[in-house]
Amino acid sequence: MPTPFRYTAPLPPGSATGTVAEVYAQIALDFGIAAPPTFAVLSSAPELLAPTWALMRESLIAGAGSRTGKELVALGVSLANKCPFCVDAHTVLLHATGDHALAERLARGEAPRDEEHARVLDWGRHTRVPGAALTPYPFPHAHAPAYLGTALTFHFINRIASALLTENLLPAGAQRIRAVRSAVGRTLARTVRRPARPGTALALLDHADPGEAPAWAGGTAVGLAYAALLRAALAGAGLLDPDDQDLVEDVIQDWDGAHPPLDLSGFPDRRERPGARLALLAALAPYRVTDEDVAAWRRPEHTDHCLVHLVAYGAFVAVDRIESALSTQISRQAL
Repeated sequence: MPTPFRYTAPLPPGSATGTVAEVYAQIALDFGIAAPPTFAVLSSAPELLAPTWALMRESLIAGAGSRTGKELVALGVSLANKCPFCVDAHTVLLHATGDHALAERLARGEAPRDEEHARVLDWGRHTRVPGAALTPYPFPHAHAPAYLGTALTFHFINRIASALLTENLLPAGAQRIRAVRSAVGRTLARTVRRPARPGTALALLDHADPGEAPAWAGGTAVGLAYAALLRAALAGAGLLDPDDQDLVEDVIQDWDGAHPPLDLSGFPDRRERPGARLALLAALAPYRVTDEDVAAWRRPEHTDHCLVHLVAYGAFVAVDRIESALSTQISRQAL
C-alpha cells in the first residue's frame, strides 16, 4: 500500500506511546484526524512534533479571529511556498468551515469574490518575502498573534511536507475531485467549527519560557509554542559541522524570498557538502529535494530522527529569517 512518506517510516498511530500518543490524542480531538501525515512524519522526533502541533493549535485552531481568515492565510503561505499538499489541505478545510463557494473558487485558481478574503489571502502570500510590507494588517490588530502564528506555522509545515511527503493529500490524488474534497471537508466540519480553549497544547511542551516568546505574540500561548519550536528545530544544527552551519545561515540571511533557479546554481554540491545542501533545499526549495540528495547525506547512523531534525533545521532557519524581519518591522512601527 503506497504511503505519503518519502524517506521515513513512521509507526502506525496505534503503536504510539508517550508524548507522541498524547499529541495524537489532541490532534484527533481538535483537528479531527488522528495522525495527519504532516504530523506523523515528525513522530520519530517527539521534541519537534509537540511544539509543531502546539503552534498550529494555538494559532490556527484556538487563536483569536475567524477560522476562515486563518485558513486563507495558511493557503496563501502554501501557494507562495509551492506546497500542493498543503494547498489541497486548506482547500478541504475551507469546505469544513462551510465556505464551499470560496473553497471551489480557490481550487480553480480564481480570486475570492469578497475583498476582505482577497486581502487576507494576498497577505499570506507576501509573508514569504522577508521584510515585505505586511502592515497595516488585513485583520483586527487584536487577532495578530493568531494570524502571524498561523503564517509562521505553515512556513514550517509547508517545508516539512514538501521535503518529506508526496504531493497527494489523499490516495491517488482524490482530493482533486470536487465532490471528494467537499465530502472530506464536511466530515471535519463539526470539529473545525467547535471552539477550542487556548493553551491546552502547552502541557505537551518540555520547555515553554515566557522570556523567549516573541513580542508580536502579545503574551499568548502562540508565543510560547513558537519559542519552543524554535529551540527544538534549531537544535538540528548539530547534525552539520560548523562550516556547513555557517554556510546555511549566511545564505538564508541574504535570502530575499525568491525561489531558486532550476539549475540550483549556488547550492552546495551533494557529493561534497550533502548536509548543507539538504538543509538549504529544505529552507528555500523543499519541493526540489531528491532521492539522490537524501542518499548522499544519509549514513547508517542517520535514523529517521536525524533526517527529520536536519530538514526541520533548514526549514526553521528560513522561518526565523521571515520572523526576524517581521519583528523588526513591527518594532519600528511601534516607535
